[in-house]
Amino acid sequence: MLPDFTKMLTDAGLPNMVAAVILFVIGLALLIKCGDWFVDGASGIAKKFRVPELLIGATVVSIGTTLPEVMVSATSAVKGHSQIAYGNAIGSIICNTALIAALTVAIKPSKVERKSFLTPVLFFFAAAAIYLCSAYVDHGFKRPVGIVLLCIFVVYMCVLVYQAVRATRDQKEVEGNEPPTEAKAAETAEENAAKKPAKEPSVVGLLLLIIIGAAGIAVGADLLVNNGQIIAVGMGVPESVVALTFIALGTSLPELVTAITSLAKGHGALSLGNIVGANLFNIVLVSGLAITLRPFPLPADMKIGGNIASLVVDVPVSIAVMIILTIPTLICGKLSRAQGIILLATYAAFCVYQFAGPSFL
Repeated sequence: MLPDFTKMLTDAGLPNMVAAVILFVIGLALLIKCGDWFVDGASGIAKKFRVPELLIGATVVSIGTTLPEVMVSATSAVKGHSQIAYGNAIGSIICNTALIAALTVAIKPSKVERKSFLTPVLFFFAAAAIYLCSAYVDHGFKRPVGIVLLCIFVVYMCVLVYQAVRATRDQKEVEGNEPPTEAKAAETAEENAAKKPAKEPSVVGLLLLIIIGAAGIAVGADLLVNNGQIIAVGMGVPESVVALTFIALGTSLPELVTAITSLAKGHGALSLGNIVGANLFNIVLVSGLAITLRPFPLPADMKIGGNIASLVVDVPVSIAVMIILTIPTLICGKLSRAQGIILLATYAAFCVYQFAGPSFL
C-alpha cells in the first residue's frame, strides 16, 4: 500500500488541487520514463539469450509502449474507478489516431505496405466488433468479454511472431541465393571495421532496469489514477472526461515520441504501424485485462437524448477515426494530407465537446 502523498503535501501547506496536479504530473513522468527502462531491460535480456530482434520488437517493445495504459486501466478497475479504466482505453485510441497519427500524416504523408498493414487493421476491427456488441447490448462489460479479448491478444501475438520468423527466414534465403560480389564484400568489410565494440550492460543491470521500471510504472499508475479522480472532482467534470482527454493523452506519450522520432527519420509508415498496433492493444490488452479483473458498466453520468453519451459520441468517434485512417490507406496504398487534417479537426471538436458540449445538451 502506497502512502497518501496527496495528504502529505496538503499537510505541508499546499492546496489540495495543487498537490493533486503535482502528483498527477509526477505519476505521468514515472509512467513514461519507467516504461522506457522496462522495455530496455526486457529487450536487453532477450538479446542476451539471443532471441531474434524482430521477435523482440513484435512482442516486448510493442507491449512496452502500451504499458502505461495497461497499468492505469488495471489499477482503475481494481480500485472501482471504471470510468477511468473505460475512458483511458477509448480516449487513447482517439488520441493515438486523431492527434498523433494525424500530425504525422498532415506533416509528411507516406506510402504504406498494404500486406503488413492489413493484419493489425483486421484484428482491430474484429476486436472492436466484440467490444461494440458488449457496449451497445449490455451497456457494460462482463468477464467473459474480457477473457475473449485477451485470447484475441494472444492469437494476434502468435500471428505476429509467426510473420516475423517467416520474414527473417525469407530474407536469409534471398541473401543466401545472391552471388557474392567484390564490391559487396568490400562494403561489408568496411562496415565491420567501422563498428566499434560497445560495452554491453550486465544481466544484473538489465534485471534492475526491469524491476525499477515495473515498480515505477505501478507507482506512476497509482498516482495518476488517484489524483486524476481528485482533479475531476475539483474541476466539476466526470472522471470519464478526464480519462478521455488528460489521462489518455498522457498515457499516449510513448506513441507520440515514437511518431515524432519516426517522422524525423523519414519513417512515417513505421509510426502508423505502431499506432494501429497500440490501438489494437488498447482494446484487447488494456480493456481485456481491466474487464477480466473487474467487470464494469458503461459510465452513465452523461446522457444525450436519454442515451448514454459515450455510446453516442465516444465509441462512434473512436471507430470513425480508425476508419478514416485505415480504409483509404488500404485502398490507395498511401496516406494523404487530407486524412491528417480531417482527423485533427475531429480531435479538436471531440475535446471541445468533452468540456463544453454536455452542458448544452
